[in-house]
Amino acid sequence: MEKFNFIKKQELNRLPKSSGVYAFKNNQLLYIGKAADIRKRVKNHFQQPSRQDNLFINKIENIGCIETGSEIEALILEANLIKKYQPKFNILWKDDKNYFYTAITKEKCPRVFITHQPIENSTLIGPFVEGNALKRTLRVLRKVFPFYSSSRHPDKPCPWCHLGLCPGANPDLKEYKKNIKNLTDFFRGKKNSVLKNLEKEMKDAARDQNFEKASEIRDKIFSLNKILAHARISRPEIPKEWTTAQSILAKIIGAKKMISRIEAYDISNIQGQQATGSMVVFSKGMPDKNSYRRFKIKSVFQPDDVAMMKETLKRRFNHPEWQYPDVILIDGGKGQLNAAAETKSQNQQTADISVLALAKKENKLYVEGKESPILLKKLPKEISNLILHLRDEAHRFARAYHHKLRKIDLLAK
Repeated sequence: MEKFNFIKKQELNRLPKSSGVYAFKNNQLLYIGKAADIRKRVKNHFQQPSRQDNLFINKIENIGCIETGSEIEALILEANLIKKYQPKFNILWKDDKNYFYTAITKEKCPRVFITHQPIENSTLIGPFVEGNALKRTLRVLRKVFPFYSSSRHPDKPCPWCHLGLCPGANPDLKEYKKNIKNLTDFFRGKKNSVLKNLEKEMKDAARDQNFEKASEIRDKIFSLNKILAHARISRPEIPKEWTTAQSILAKIIGAKKMISRIEAYDISNIQGQQATGSMVVFSKGMPDKNSYRRFKIKSVFQPDDVAMMKETLKRRFNHPEWQYPDVILIDGGKGQLNAAAETKSQNQQTADISVLALAKKENKLYVEGKESPILLKKLPKEISNLILHLRDEAHRFARAYHHKLRKIDLLAK
């Protein structure tokens, strides 16, 4: 496995601008990450540190990197290196339920899918930090190595078949298992080995005058190289409006530190029945859907949004491995604000989180520690749009789970 080339942290400009994996260390490895642009990503840790970064940023003495030929290779290398070295701050923030793995079953026709948990009779490859990046990677690799993701296939072509992403109802098992082996080896960081095997197969087919098969393999090699060269799997760039919104929000709440992570909460129920709480997460102004969480209310059985919000927040704050936010936004008015402030103050680790509440009627923004609310329409559009986006996303996520529970309840009757 590749080794990091380390430099002093004062020598940031020596880092490459290419894709790859980077590491922070002092006398031990602190953190491993991946990036489409290593220099830019590492500088961002120092220039706009998140709450997570602040735990170790002052401990960093050396920075290492390994360049890769593509973002996909960086994703896979990151997973393999985290598994090998177990860096302190990668492990601190994640437990087995929050990492992502590619599961490849050991069935007659192996299936491939993403999971959090060990799956019986399957090979797990990972851990991967970003679920969305892993999904995008599997989607593009599926074009080269079609696979099954479900246990049953209809007799007729499925939608994946029409897209060339599925082997169909009656595949050549020998060829299908070759595809799965190549996919498995690729995820284990054996890209060169996979390409060499494909090239050997192509030459063997041509020697046997099986030119149709040789052509298919040639196209597969071309597609794989093209995907590696051009596929983009990283999160989108942080929106320009975030810098302005961050500055305004810091003034509103009186924050001295950089704001990175905001969580928004909402409650959905009908007369207290099938009540749900939602938690959505925005990281540097962008939704981080891998971090969304939902809660089925367990202790409140009558219409009481304040009590339900207290339960939701208390349960959330019992999970430090999810990374605590800098700010939380509650759907509601003064009552919900006070309930949230009281709940977070009961936990020493969350006591310094700033609390906001947005009342729907006139979009009044209540701020912890301030008597009078702020009318959202009087704030610059960068911050008002962000707050409305947070509120609406939390509402959507809570309602979706509530409707799902109601549907299950109706089917059970």
